[in-house]
Amino acid sequence: MRTICRGVFHALSPVKILGRENVPLGSPYIAATNHISIFDPPFAASFWPEALEIIGASDVFDKPGQGQLLRLYGVTPVHRGDYDRAVIEWVLRVIRSGKPLLIAPEGGRTHVTAMRRAKPGIAYIVEKTRVPVIPVGLVGTTDDYWRRAMRGERPPLEMRIGKPFHLPAVEQGAARQETRQHNADLVMSHIAGLLPEEYRGVYAESAVAPS
Repeated sequence: MRTICRGVFHALSPVKILGRENVPLGSPYIAATNHISIFDPPFAASFWPEALEIIGASDVFDKPGQGQLLRLYGVTPVHRGDYDRAVIEWVLRVIRSGKPLLIAPEGGRTHVTAMRRAKPGIAYIVEKTRVPVIPVGLVGTTDDYWRRAMRGERPPLEMRIGKPFHLPAVEQGAARQETRQHNADLVMSHIAGLLPEEYRGVYAESAVAPS
């Protein structure tokens, strides 16, 4: 699937991948991306330097074509907005077994380039596993990508991979939820620093420039 997707994207667009050297191959981590459209996961997964485990919204599995592609890759479905204990336990097992995981902290597609505020789930997973986070900025994967590509426009695609970093420890007690949200926002600020200004959305003021 990764080979097929790479071939399709190369045929339709000029593709640029920056920061491959920042990926710690063979060790567990979370790759966190902005999420504009359905094109983000196949683009990120097919050009990533190694195979990634992925979770995806369960409702997409019911859509013709999209569902089959997700199943062929081996994406694990998750119910958006619900606490899915089985999926959380699967995610923790994946990371603890030494595999990398792809997550979109926003919890769903934005359908616009501007990012929206993250859900705290990524902070919970990092809290339980203490693995590094790799921020990933995707550019060009807009909702109209396929339509433009079919018209022969060859819309450019770009994946910008930042350096891994560790989130601060989560405070216990009453402040736990607040600090988890703060950590999720920190991840998004690192992603924002990799993106053009029009992609940064609510993280425009807090964007962390890559070192």
